[in-house]
Amino acid sequence: MLRELIRTGGMPAGTLMPPSRSVADAFGVSRGVVVTAYEQLLAEGFLLARQGSGTWVADSVTGADPTPKPSAPPPVARPGLPDLGGFPRTRWLAAYRHALSTMSNADFGYGDPRGHERLRVELAGHLRRTRGAVVDPELMLVVNGVAEGLALLADVVAATERRRIAVEDPASPGARDLMARRGLTVVGVPVDAEGIVADAIPEPAQLGAILLTPAHQYPTGVLLSATRRRALIELARTHDVMLIEDDYDGAFRYDRNPVGCLQGLAPDVTVLLGSVSKTLAPALRLGWLAGPLAWHERLVDRRVITNLAGQAMDQLAFAHLLLTGGYDKHVRQMRHRYRLRRSHLVAELAAARLDVVVRGDASGLHLLAELPPRVDERTVLSSLRLNGFDVQGLSECRLGCPPEVPGGLIIGYAALAPTSITRLVSALGKAID
Repeated sequence: MLRELIRTGGMPAGTLMPPSRSVADAFGVSRGVVVTAYEQLLAEGFLLARQGSGTWVADSVTGADPTPKPSAPPPVARPGLPDLGGFPRTRWLAAYRHALSTMSNADFGYGDPRGHERLRVELAGHLRRTRGAVVDPELMLVVNGVAEGLALLADVVAATERRRIAVEDPASPGARDLMARRGLTVVGVPVDAEGIVADAIPEPAQLGAILLTPAHQYPTGVLLSATRRRALIELARTHDVMLIEDDYDGAFRYDRNPVGCLQGLAPDVTVLLGSVSKTLAPALRLGWLAGPLAWHERLVDRRVITNLAGQAMDQLAFAHLLLTGGYDKHVRQMRHRYRLRRSHLVAELAAARLDVVVRGDASGLHLLAELPPRVDERTVLSSLRLNGFDVQGLSECRLGCPPEVPGGLIIGYAALAPTSITRLVSALGKAID
């Protein structure tokens, strides 16, 4: 109570503290309790004392605003952002309670750097069943999202003689920048209607890895074709190059069953990355990395250095959600919701007659809206952002953007209510006009 009074300015700097006996009488507690409180506040720096001068409030700890600031609303139309209101709170709470009630004392320690065995086993079964992956729980790492997985992989590549990595162009600027900041030379490879153009990969014998998003290419939304998959696998095996598969949006497809992952075809040369950031929420820093034996020891060694322990309680709660079928049920429910929102956005764009072309497959949490050649992408982006829509521009995802390439908008629709979709299309129409 005294600490909060000081923090909030209720007891201004320089205020002389009353004698401990007076405070004890006022609050009906023993003098020893008050003396202990004063000593604690002195140790923390809230109070100062001098022999013969008493005890008073320190100068630099008052005036803080105790009122919590309201959290900013989530960015509207941000690509990759799921519907945060759809998080299965009740199921997660039940899974968390189960985890806490069944955890052993040892589970509260640092644990296995690969992640809790129970989650690795459940994840391996889930990925085999839903993504066609070939996964050994012993060769999996539970990571704090795809970003940490990419950082671990980048560090392993950077420790070799081949410090070059090929990425799709266009691609996620965040993933590309992460690789560059870890000391890798990033090489762009063009993407067309069949995905990354394998024949255009420069000097494959000099590459350490190739990073790609086969299930739903970011940002174009195309699916990596079977022909390209075979070509990439042949290239990887011939030149000893590791394929890093970010299974981005792999759980969400609306026109047919999700296409199996690339790793299922070539587990010997592919590392599979995934997370719950799109299926549950980004706030749950839970992801996975499944790679071949040749890379496993190096990845574990690196993980030990960068992260001594994972979030065991979250991992065990997620394992229970997988085991009981709650996770599958949630993904099915969200798949239905996102399909309706995508259809709504496509229909509104068509009805508005904006000469905008929707690109990419019917899947994922975003779509690419290609702008007419006469329209300046930067102008449209500026207008939409002023209206509260955090839309990304296609040019922002390119390593190189030739003048003849049309601009485009990467619109995340998963978190958009129907009224917001209508507002976005209306704002886009005004920006284009």
